[in-house]
Amino acid sequence: MEGRFSWQVGPLLVEPVQPEDDLCYSVKDPSIVFHQGRWHLFCTVRGQKRTHQIEYLSFTDWKEANQARRVRLQNHAGFFCAPQVFYFTPHKKWYLICQASDPAWNPKYGAAFATTENMADPASWSGLRLLGAKPADGKAGLDFWIICDDKHAHLFFTTLDGRMWREQTRLEDFPHGWSEPVLAIQADIFEAGHVYRLRGMQKYLALIEAQGGHGWRYYKAYLADQLEGPWRPLADSRDKAFASMKNVRHIGQRWTDCISHGELLRCGVDERLEVDPNHLRFLFQGVLDRERAGKPYGQIPWRLGLLEPIPRDAPPVF
Repeated sequence: MEGRFSWQVGPLLVEPVQPEDDLCYSVKDPSIVFHQGRWHLFCTVRGQKRTHQIEYLSFTDWKEANQARRVRLQNHAGFFCAPQVFYFTPHKKWYLICQASDPAWNPKYGAAFATTENMADPASWSGLRLLGAKPADGKAGLDFWIICDDKHAHLFFTTLDGRMWREQTRLEDFPHGWSEPVLAIQADIFEAGHVYRLRGMQKYLALIEAQGGHGWRYYKAYLADQLEGPWRPLADSRDKAFASMKNVRHIGQRWTDCISHGELLRCGVDERLEVDPNHLRFLFQGVLDRERAGKPYGQIPWRLGLLEPIPRDAPPVF
């Protein structure tokens, strides 16, 4: 049946590293690309003294990920988190998209971006600047996500009220010139809406985090023939989800009871965000229910792991 997914989750891959001057609660919100023989991972770290920062690590083998050197980006002194990283071919630069705030900005919070010509050098990123995204129905949004087609860059974000929005700008105007937001999807969805092009198919896949399924957090999936939509349900219910505790098998010691904010491993690094529909892999944040019980959200000990298709199961039909 269309949209039936089955996964296995392996061992815990990335845990927070404790800096000398702070207490780090979690590592979360991963964005990852494979470039020049190495994985390059950007993620949010939540701390006691500084609540939201972006951390970078790089490795060649997933078994080495947790031992990789961690570097906190120094291109913004305030709140910044929920990164997305890709190579924007027209500018021949890497872009970091995130949500951030700064007292000197107007507005003080919004979608922000930084650039570099060398993603592997965490000190090379430019300072953050506002992207110029427009609020939707008076709400600034969060978990900003950019994907491009042949003519436009499209910016997706959610507003924590069951709605995902889209804005666009011409490729030649990127990263500015955003249109007024239009409603992309309205459903029982929450946050972390990420969109990809399915390689070899004229289709796009939207993955959006939801709440209260099989597991506290889980993921739904939608399909469209173009980034403008319309988006049709693929795996969008509690019992037929993209990824939840109902269709995930644990290999080894269980370390999570939910599937939260994550990213598909891409085929390339550029702005098209292509993924292989026959071998989807999903890097996500997870936590055990007993480890989050009684804690405020900022102190939940999120960790990172990888969903992979169960061997011998047929790939999903899109």
